Amino acid sequence: MERVRPVGLPSVPKLSWFLELNVRTYVHDDAGNPGVWFFSLDCNQPLAVEVARRWFHLPYEHASMKAEILQRRVKYEARRKMTAANGAHYDYHLPETAAEAAPGSLEWFLVERYLLFSARPDGTLFSGAVHHAPYRIAEANGAQWSAEPLLWDGFPHPACPPLSMLVAEPVDVSVFPLRRLPAAERIIKGSGVLASPASG
Repeated sequence: MERVRPVGLPSVPKLSWFLELNVRTYVHDDAGNPGVWFFSLDCNQPLAVEVARRWFHLPYEHASMKAEILQRRVKYEARRKMTAANGAHYDYHLPETAAEAAPGSLEWFLVERYLLFSARPDGTLFSGAVHHAPYRIAEANGAQWSAEPLLWDGFPHPACPPLSMLVAEPVDVSVFPLRRLPAAERIIKGSGVLASPASG
């Protein structure tokens, strides 16, 4: 994540640049609006963790993380703090060529999401609009992946390798203020769960 900042304020060295690793699934609300539900978001910037918890009601976790990029190869590591669990390790190449997902494809289903949903501990639901240009993606062939973030969140170890592993070119993202959903609103979660590292 690069140059993260509130609207109207400048980015701040060290505070506005950080790493993130999230576990999420795909949902829709009662009106059929598709979005993303996060089970966890590990981050190595303590202030970002606290702000996201309090302002966006997102399940951010403190973590130690490292990303090394050499000749388009990314080696990405994360270890959630306050746990003795194993660390997560990813090894993949940045795409030399990428393209927008074809409408109706699995890739389109995974990346074309412009709402996030969250909840306070009392169960109050919120949604927030997310705006960005369509992701330009490519298959992450031969990538090393880690199931540890799923285990940290209490999921069983996957029975098979991921059906889809994608790498995206960097994109500018705007997140708008949250909107409290009516008390009767529901979020219907999908059956898939994804662990995704983000570095920019």
